[in-house]
Amino acid sequence: MKVHETRSQTHSSAEEEGKTGTRRQKTESRGHEGDHPSSKNKKAKVANNENGKDSGKSIVEVGEEFDEFCKTMKEHLSVEEMRRILEVNGQDASGSDDAVVTRCQDLMFYGPLERCPVCNGQLECTGRNYECRGAYSEWSACVYNTRDNPRKDESLKLPEGIESSKVNDLVKSQQLKSYPKRSLFPEDKPFAGMTISLSGRLTRRHEDWKEEIEKHGGVCSKSIIGVTCLVVSPAERERGGSSKLVEAMESGIPVVSEKWLVDSIEKERAQPLDAYDVVSDLAPEGKGIPWDKQDPSEEALQSLIAELKLYGKKAVYKDSKLEQQGAKIFERDGIIYNCAFSNCDLGRRVNEYCIMQLIVVPEANVHLYYKKGRVGDDPRAEERVEEMPNEDDAVKEFVRLFELITDNEFELWESEKKFVKKPLKFFSVDMDDGVDVRYGGLGLRQMGVAAAHCKLDSMVANFMKVLCSQEIYRYALMEMGHDNLDLPMGMLSELHLKRCEEVLLEFRDALKSQSHGEQDQKAYVKLVGLSSKWFTLMHSTRPFIIRNFEEFADHVAAPLESIRDIVVASHLVGDMTGATIDDPLFDRYKKLGCSVTPLDKESDDYKMIVKYLKKTYEPIKLGDTVYDASVENIFAVESSSCPSYDEIKKMANKVLLWCGTRSSNLSRHLQKGFLPSICSIPVPGYMFGRAIVCSDAAAEAAKYGFTAVDRPEGFLVLAIASLGQQITEISTAPEDPEALEDKKTAVKGIGRKTTDEAEHFVWKDDIKVPCGRLIESGNKNSPLEYNEYAVYDPKQASIRFLVGVKYEEQNMGNGHS
Repeated sequence: MKVHETRSQTHSSAEEEGKTGTRRQKTESRGHEGDHPSSKNKKAKVANNENGKDSGKSIVEVGEEFDEFCKTMKEHLSVEEMRRILEVNGQDASGSDDAVVTRCQDLMFYGPLERCPVCNGQLECTGRNYECRGAYSEWSACVYNTRDNPRKDESLKLPEGIESSKVNDLVKSQQLKSYPKRSLFPEDKPFAGMTISLSGRLTRRHEDWKEEIEKHGGVCSKSIIGVTCLVVSPAERERGGSSKLVEAMESGIPVVSEKWLVDSIEKERAQPLDAYDVVSDLAPEGKGIPWDKQDPSEEALQSLIAELKLYGKKAVYKDSKLEQQGAKIFERDGIIYNCAFSNCDLGRRVNEYCIMQLIVVPEANVHLYYKKGRVGDDPRAEERVEEMPNEDDAVKEFVRLFELITDNEFELWESEKKFVKKPLKFFSVDMDDGVDVRYGGLGLRQMGVAAAHCKLDSMVANFMKVLCSQEIYRYALMEMGHDNLDLPMGMLSELHLKRCEEVLLEFRDALKSQSHGEQDQKAYVKLVGLSSKWFTLMHSTRPFIIRNFEEFADHVAAPLESIRDIVVASHLVGDMTGATIDDPLFDRYKKLGCSVTPLDKESDDYKMIVKYLKKTYEPIKLGDTVYDASVENIFAVESSSCPSYDEIKKMANKVLLWCGTRSSNLSRHLQKGFLPSICSIPVPGYMFGRAIVCSDAAAEAAKYGFTAVDRPEGFLVLAIASLGQQITEISTAPEDPEALEDKKTAVKGIGRKTTDEAEHFVWKDDIKVPCGRLIESGNKNSPLEYNEYAVYDPKQASIRFLVGVKYEEQNMGNGHS
């Protein structure tokens, strides 16, 4: 067996958490109430017992008594005996020796802790509050916490075999009196329980920072041993680093910029250390901090210029460096030995992926490639390429690793797609057998050549060039935070997307319960668990806890619809990296199953559409800048997946309406027609239930077509919708959208702005065009800014035109004419 590459193999989220916990526990033990700097300069307060009565002792005196108690315990009890004491009192006896000692000291002096009311896990004192150390579900740690004193009203038990008379005397003395109440650090002390070391030339003197750190609850240490973090100037690394910096790096202690101190004090809460890291990219193989901790502009740049590392089930992972040797993924008995995994646990602050492949290299044995690390370029990622002795050994090792990291049987997964998420383990990201469009689409250098040699009309060829480019799909996934280059988010299987939809509905129902009054800590813990579950299945570079319907719409429902559409585009575009066909754009155009024809700019239809857009458009405002939109070109569309024009013109109450869409979603719309919204939630776009939603305002559609300042082109869709003989008008969000779905009756939601009916007109074949300037509707409390129309049967809507627009920056002072 040969090992070609090896990186650090010590990276493990669980291990990291254990190390962090140990540092924190040591700090808490040193910085207990009586010894804390903030307590020495204050008038001593009287400590309370469990019943809230005065014990007659000050906090300082209780702290001193606790310190003496701890010394006696350490002298007369072994760590193993402490574990037994914890067990017999129903407390968690697992973890490192330091954690056990700290937990047992707290138990014996302050009394046994209650179990977590959410998950029945172990509560533990952090110095700031009591936090649960249990698991809410197989997807997430429990994040329940309280500042109340959650102690059991029962005496301490000692297991048999604890012979020390001193310990027995201590226990009896505690039982003769009420347990003292453990005081906690004030909530506005962001550095409570932390020990911070300073190094190098900072913007303020070390003495000044020491005062600030102690004022805000922390301890400032000259030593690096056991500290929470080291604060340095970014210039420190340029000078080669001090001995403190080197020692911190060797010990795995976070090294952060001075801004971490500033932001933590300003926000009255210690900020995540990873976000202020200044040295992770000094690691030999590292390239920087995780994407979810980077500045968004840095992340966007990295995402758009980097190559996709894994683009489908049969793709050799780029970092293996074997593809250039003509390598292919190993297949046997119909099984493709290529797996990708994800694990996002927001309770434990974990966001990781894993790649595992068997790779066939010409004139060599099968190679095993394995990589596991955090999102982004993780310098601590475990990565290796091994040449295996033979195929059987390679398969056995692949199966062993699969079962090790997932706790699932590989055979059941491959044969029946049965998979159950296990605590702390990875979940399988089911890739489809195709090519992610971010890899297979046209690169910038190919576009001009592809369009120049296309037999299509030049305008249509240029339109197809956009649909087949990598760029629009890269932008879309980057904007949504699903642009991890290590996973093929544009090439997921139908099974995986179906699982995502099931989780989406589960998540939606939980938010509904919360909106109906369930807003306590149990509800919050549930949202953390569901957010972790969602971002494990729908892997993100920027996962966070989703708390309301607006965030759900923007970061769950809309991304799932977009990624579903990008998967369709990936299958349509395929692999255009090589010159396998003479006219790739024409080939993809035929696969669309629709005709796309440029409109003559002098035609009545073209002029009508330009007028409709100008009348019903309002500039998009971003910061202090507004963006207008001008028409670049217009295409007439006849899609085989939509009702034909002859079919829809026979229907009742026809209206020409605007539909907003990303460019990355267009391929699916044209190839497969409109799909209803994925779910019902009380926010614009989803408040009508599972409906196809359009608007009479181009301004509404433009919100979706506008994507990025540096990419000003977009498309608006014009569709004919048949509203039928009966239409329901509503001015507020419907209480029961499902009832509207059942009736299949068209709905008009009245926005805060409407189009002036005096300017409406009828186009050909009795098709109404609500083309009028935007005016106040009088419905000031509407959740909708503009009118929206909903139909529930895809046969009631047909795409007729694509309007290519360019967003142009306008001066705020000029207004809009």
